[in-house]
Amino acid sequence: MTATAATNRAAGSAAWAEALLLSFAQAGYVQAEPDILQPAEPFLDLSGEDIRRSLYLTTDASGGELCLRPDLTIPVARDYLASGRAGEPLGFSYLGPVFRYRHGRPSEFLQAGIESFGRQDRAAADAEMLALALEATAAFGLKDVEIRTGDVALFNALINALDLYPVWRRRLIKDFNRKISLAEDIERLTLATAPGRSEYAGVLAALAGSDRKAALALVTDLMSIAGTTNVGGRTVSEIADRFLEQSTLKGGALPRDALGIIKRFLAIAGDPDDSIAQLRALAEDARLDISAAIDQLESRVGFMAARGIDTRLTRFSTSFGRGLDYYTGFEFELHARGNGNEPLVAGGRYDGLMTQLGAATPIPAVGFSIWVEALTELGKPAAGGSAT
Repeated sequence: MTATAATNRAAGSAAWAEALLLSFAQAGYVQAEPDILQPAEPFLDLSGEDIRRSLYLTTDASGGELCLRPDLTIPVARDYLASGRAGEPLGFSYLGPVFRYRHGRPSEFLQAGIESFGRQDRAAADAEMLALALEATAAFGLKDVEIRTGDVALFNALINALDLYPVWRRRLIKDFNRKISLAEDIERLTLATAPGRSEYAGVLAALAGSDRKAALALVTDLMSIAGTTNVGGRTVSEIADRFLEQSTLKGGALPRDALGIIKRFLAIAGDPDDSIAQLRALAEDARLDISAAIDQLESRVGFMAARGIDTRLTRFSTSFGRGLDYYTGFEFELHARGNGNEPLVAGGRYDGLMTQLGAATPIPAVGFSIWVEALTELGKPAAGGSAT
C-alpha cells in the first residue's frame, strides 16, 4: 500500500468514526479524551507481565514507568475515578490512537468505543452495550455479523458451588479467564494424582491441608532462611500458590463427579433460551445453587430482545471468554461472517476493575471497543456517510 493510500484510509476511518461518535453522543455518551501517556503499572498489574512485550515504555524524572496507552478502557476508567463523580451513573465514548506492538502490523491504530460506569441495572446496561455495538457495525455497512456471547459469572458461580479446594477454584477461574485450555487442565487435575517423588516432597507434605495464608507464611520463612525474595522472577506469593497447588493435587483435589458437572456445563452452547433451560436442568440435577447467575442471564436476554436483537441469531456459549482477568460477567464479540479469530467489536462487564484501579467500593462497569480499521476494511459507511 502506498503512503497516499494509507493516509486516505486513515482519514476515511477517522471520518466514519467521528460520525459514530455523534451517534453515541445522541445516545447520551460524553466523549472522553484521556492522556496518551499513561502510568504503566495498571496495565501490567491487570493484564500481566506478558503485555510488557507489546507496550511502548518510558520513565519519568522520578523513575516512574510510563507507557503509550495500549487501549482506552483503563485510561477512561482512571479519569472517571479521578473526576470526583466516581460511583455516579456516567457514560463515555472515545475515539483515538492506541499503541501496541503487533508483529507485521502498524503499532499505532485507531480505537473507538463506549464505557458505562455506575449503572445498577446491570442486565439492561449489558443489553444496551450489545445493541450499540451492533449499531456501530451497521454504521460501517455490516449488518450481517456473527454475535458471540458468554458470561464468566456463570462459570464462577458453578466453581464456587462445587466442593473444591480454594486453590483449584482460583486455578480453574484463572484458566477460564485467560483462555488456557481449560478442558486439558481439568483432565490433568483429575488424573495427575498418581504417586510420585518430588524434590519438594517435604514442603508439599508440610502444606497438606493448609490454606493460602499458611502456605504464604511457610514459603516466606523458607525464602528468608535462603536469603532471597524471588526465584526465577516469581514472587513469594506466586511460589506459595504453586506449592499449595501441587500439595492439593497430591490429595486428589478434583472429584470425578465435579469433573462431570464442569464438562456438562462447558458443553452448553447455542440459542440463549435453550442454554438457559439446560443450565437450570444442570443446576437441579447437580443440586447446585447457581440460580442468581442464571436469572441474570435470562434477564439480559429479555432486555436484548426488547432492544430489537434477534436472540435466536445470537450464539451463547458457557465456555466463551475474552481472555482478560478483569471481566466479571457478560462478554461478547462481533465478527464478520467467516472470520473466526479477529473481532470487529468486543467488550463486556468488568465490575472488578474499578476497585483494582483504586475505587473505595465496587462500581458496576461495562463497555466495548471497536477496531476501526478492521471495520473500514470490510464495510462501507451507511448512506450519506452517517453513523446514525
